Amino acid sequence: MTRILIRAALILVAVALASTAEAKGCLKGAAVGGLAGHMAGHGVLGAAAGCAIGRHQANKKDKAAQQGGQDSGAH
Repeated sequence: MTRILIRAALILVAVALASTAEAKGCLKGAAVGGLAGHMAGHGVLGAAAGCAIGRHQANKKDKAAQQGGQDSGAH
């Protein structure tokens, strides 16, 4: 149990130190990935992978929103 708390604290510190632009999507992804990874015995790896996937999805969503805004402004 102590290991889990230490890992969770380290993840929270890493997320807190990240800039807001980089953290977008990371928090939710890290939480989901950390839980899934914990069940498989690899909580930290799951959190890191979840963070990366969450950021990727957030970037895709932002890019789609920007392209949609540009297309509607061109008419």
